[in-house]
Amino acid sequence: MFENLTEKLERSFKLLKGEGMITEINVAETLKEVRKALLDADVNFKVAKTFTDEVKRKALGQNVLNTLKPGQLLVKIVHDELAELMGGKAQDINMSGNPTVILIAGLQGSGKTTFSGKLASMLKTKKGKSPLLVAGDVYRPAAIEQLKVLGEQIGVPVYTVDGSTDPVSIARDAVKHAKSHGYNVVIVDTAGRLAVDEQMMNEVASIKKAIDPQEILFVVDSMTGQDAVNTAKEFNERLNFNGVVLTKLDGDTRGGAALSIRTVVDKPIKFVSMGEKLDALDVFYPERMADRILGMGDIVTLVERAHEQYDEEEARKLQKKIAKDQFNFNDFLEQIGQVKKMGNLKDLASMIPGMGKAMKDVDIDDNSFKGVEAIIRSMTPTERETPHILSGSRRKRIAAGSGTSIQEVNRLIKQFDEMRKMMKMVSSGGAKQLGRMMQGQPRR
Repeated sequence: MFENLTEKLERSFKLLKGEGMITEINVAETLKEVRKALLDADVNFKVAKTFTDEVKRKALGQNVLNTLKPGQLLVKIVHDELAELMGGKAQDINMSGNPTVILIAGLQGSGKTTFSGKLASMLKTKKGKSPLLVAGDVYRPAAIEQLKVLGEQIGVPVYTVDGSTDPVSIARDAVKHAKSHGYNVVIVDTAGRLAVDEQMMNEVASIKKAIDPQEILFVVDSMTGQDAVNTAKEFNERLNFNGVVLTKLDGDTRGGAALSIRTVVDKPIKFVSMGEKLDALDVFYPERMADRILGMGDIVTLVERAHEQYDEEEARKLQKKIAKDQFNFNDFLEQIGQVKKMGNLKDLASMIPGMGKAMKDVDIDDNSFKGVEAIIRSMTPTERETPHILSGSRRKRIAAGSGTSIQEVNRLIKQFDEMRKMMKMVSSGGAKQLGRMMQGQPRR
């Protein structure tokens, strides 16, 4: 995410020379490269120009502290302006109303249906809400089935009307159903088209009028760049939506939509969605995104994701096992599962300051743990509980069962033993050893 933009901005800051003060002379070339980097990222031309002009206005004449270089001071100014460009602070959704009605709009393929499921899951698990999903895309049976599957996965009911081709009446009846059955949030997934057309606009406007939603969210595929911004502008003119959802930020996006859309439509980005996993949805924090764009990482979000998977009682039990040198492969397998639940591994790595650039050309996917998991799952329950019994013949059988080599099995067991010793010594700190251990495993 934003890898090319990050790299080009870093390169531009290195051009800034001189000591003591930022001047017209030493900042000109740097800001020229900053603007070029933004345009290459598909940022709106007017937005890019206004941005660099504002950075220049705030930077000129500023005294550079003894502890800073001109480039470092400019990074601080650019960071603050990037955060402001994207909205300044996080914006929550309006949860007033009984029930709260949320209308989801956007083009076909933007990720509306998946986002609807993710939002329902978030509101249920983190806000304690009782949501109802509404299948309002009557033109694509696959969209209705997809929403049903998502609803089943997260334990949220889906309101459908078999045979109906009237999305307005479906939405209206769904709100009545929610009121009579105790659902306090209604999320209406609407139909999209491959391009904006009058029929679609009239339909979604009619749905809005019929259900009077407290919140309208426009879902946009961030990989479409300026096209996404132009589409958002047309939708906003008809719907006056409350906020934007950026999807597919884990893809090869240049960042133009994220950096332009707030200025062009004057509506906040409220959520960012990455991947297909139903917990891969984050509130959009402009400052944190500015950190990541400038290669500073995003430790706060990383800690929050870890905390979501943290169980205090289980942590205490694990601590006792480590202290007694009873940490086994079952425990290790469970810890791998917790890490995987936190999200895409490369995305997680990029949240660590300095790691984004280091991981640029490293291919990490969600199958990175596959080899380790295969080896552990090929062990018998007794072998997982008591690793010291893993003799040569047992290791040979495990290698055959997991589709790995005896050398890979030996390497894993050796590194596991080293990790156990380290964890027992410090009663924590296994994460660092786990990282080293995983680096030592060949990709499969």
